[in-house]
This record gives sequence, C-alpha cells and structure tokens, in this order.
Amino acid sequence: MADKQDKAAAAAAKKERKAASKAKRGQIFQAFTMQRKEDKGLIPWMLGALLVITGVVFGIGWLLGIQWFLLPVGIMFGLLAALVIFGRRVQRTVYGKADGQPGAAAWALENMRGRWRVTPTVAGTTQLDAVHRVIGRPGVILVAEGAPHRVKTLLAQEKKRISRLVGDTPIYDVVVGNEEGQVGLRHLQRHLMKLPNNLRPAQIDGVEKRLAAIATRGAALPKGPMPAGAKMRNVQRAMRRR
Repeated sequence: MADKQDKAAAAAAKKERKAASKAKRGQIFQAFTMQRKEDKGLIPWMLGALLVITGVVFGIGWLLGIQWFLLPVGIMFGLLAALVIFGRRVQRTVYGKADGQPGAAAWALENMRGRWRVTPTVAGTTQLDAVHRVIGRPGVILVAEGAPHRVKTLLAQEKKRISRLVGDTPIYDVVVGNEEGQVGLRHLQRHLMKLPNNLRPAQIDGVEKRLAAIATRGAALPKGPMPAGAKMRNVQRAMRRR
C-alpha cells in the first residue's frame, strides 16, 4: 500500500514538474514574440552571437585539430550567449516601459535577488510621491520616487524618524530618476548591491524588528507599474532558473 502511494506521489510530482517546465517555455516564447515585435535588432543580435561564438570555438578547434569535437561546444556556448542577450534586451524593454510610472521603484525593489527586506511606501503624498524602505547588509536604504522638491522633504522626515530607532546603523537615501544626482530605475538594484556591507544577518533582523513597530503612512501606490511588466518579470525569473 505504501509503495503504491509513493509511486502515485512520484508520478504526481513528475507531472507537476512537466507542467511547470511547459509553462516556463510558454512564458519565454510569449516574451520572445512580444520582444521581437518591438525590438527589430533582437534576432540579428541573437543570431550574430550564436554564429560568432560558434565560429570562434570552431576556429580554436581547427587550430588544435579537434574542430568537430569542439563544434557542439561552440553551438552550446553560442546558444547561451543568445539567451543572455535576449534576457537583457527584455529587461531593458521592461524597465524602459516602467520608468517614470508611480510605483516603478517599489516594483524594482521587490524583485531584487538576495536577502533584502523591502517595505513599500513608508511615506508618501497624494501626488504619488513615495519613500520605500529597504533593509540589508548595507543598513537602511530609503528609496524615493516622485517630484525631487517633494521627495527631498519626505526623505529628510523619514530619515529623522527612523534614526532614533536604528542607532548607529548606516542610513542611505536614494532618489530614483534621470536627473543629476539621481539613480536611474534600471540601475537601482545594481546601485544598492554596490553599497558596502555594514551589518551581519543577526543585526539585520534586529533592525527590522525595531522598525516594524513604525506604522506606515502615506498614499498607497500600485505594487507594480504595469501588467506587462509583471509578465516580463515572470519571464526573467524563468530565464534565471533555466
């Protein structure tokens, strides 16, 4: 009886994995179709990467007298390079569409890889300006989006409000935008990851507990800037898992 249950569970798990894999392939194909319509350079770049890298590896094999042995390796690396180009061009399109929309910074922060504690809209205005809080190895990072003259005041108020609770924990502030002194939306994640590591994991937990007592305030913003962005986000996750 137990053997039958184990076999049934294994069969169900296998069926689920196949369904998930099929769904991922469908997402990638859908993203490729959408991207190809908007990005005329997609196919030439992907095909060029495949041919160039395959040719380079084949050439090295020819010099060594093992060109036919290295040909499959070259094709494999060429396909990998084409997929990388595809993923980056999709990402560029997604961020291009999201740039400047309310909630775009929160959307980008919530999709960061790693152990980041993100709290969207800890302060905001009725004009949809917002400050989001991120806790990580660097410390506390306040990320603002909206009109510069308004978010500057929001940042100062929020920084003053939490500084009494976090003590000596470093507090960074970032304004998302394309003007001088601001960080572009597509570079936001990279900017945060380049900040120095000042806290240990246990310290991060302590800071998060102290700040959890602060009630959020301000206008609620949409979780993501656009439905299409959400679809592309799923594709990017699927690409990373492959």
